[in-house]
Amino acid sequence: MPASVLIVEDEEPIQELLAYNFEAEGYTVRTLDGSEDVVRDVLNDTPDIIVLDWMLPNLSGIEICRSLRARSETREVPIIMLTARAEETERVRGLATGADDYVVKPFSVPELLARVKSLLRRSSPDAVADILQAGDIALDRRTRRVQRSGRDIDLSPTEFKLLEHMMQTPGRVYTRSQLLDSVWGRDVYVDERTVDVHVGRLRKSISRAREVNPIRTVRGMGYSFDERFGAVKG
Repeated sequence: MPASVLIVEDEEPIQELLAYNFEAEGYTVRTLDGSEDVVRDVLNDTPDIIVLDWMLPNLSGIEICRSLRARSETREVPIIMLTARAEETERVRGLATGADDYVVKPFSVPELLARVKSLLRRSSPDAVADILQAGDIALDRRTRRVQRSGRDIDLSPTEFKLLEHMMQTPGRVYTRSQLLDSVWGRDVYVDERTVDVHVGRLRKSISRAREVNPIRTVRGMGYSFDERFGAVKG
């Protein structure tokens, strides 16, 4: 299962930006704007990590962090605090309350994603595992190597990223536009038909004549890594 992220942010543009980028990285995302009972929500559905804004309409992020740290069920959940307060004393205050990291607005999204992944490696290593395994296919993120039934599969960097992205969330259907944004990047113009070409090449690379192909086309929508693949014998 992909790691779950709870974003607590009352500024809608920032909330949407974060949700989009975390989902593009394969995380399961929930969002709150701080008007809800955040602590109760976390207790009912505890995420793997929380990205928490300091300034919220009801309880402040500091108070929410303090409440979560006081409960045994949520004491170990990693929390990254987002704030416009750049003063050292405020950073110290946030960390002293129990936050694991502190990011000042405006922030770099890639840096925030890297910090989240770093925290998850320590707290939930399985959620950001270096090796993704589905059936007889193994993808190693560190070595950029893919194997099927023990044989190496030669993939281009783009094909590797496509496979990695879909293997993170088996069963999820990605539109061509979503795959373009996640694999090629939002700032690069690429025709959507390029996705079809690379998916076709990826399919040929990972499956021999009689082997089951895990990448399925969802008509009118896009592509998905078959969640039943692990139970299928090729």
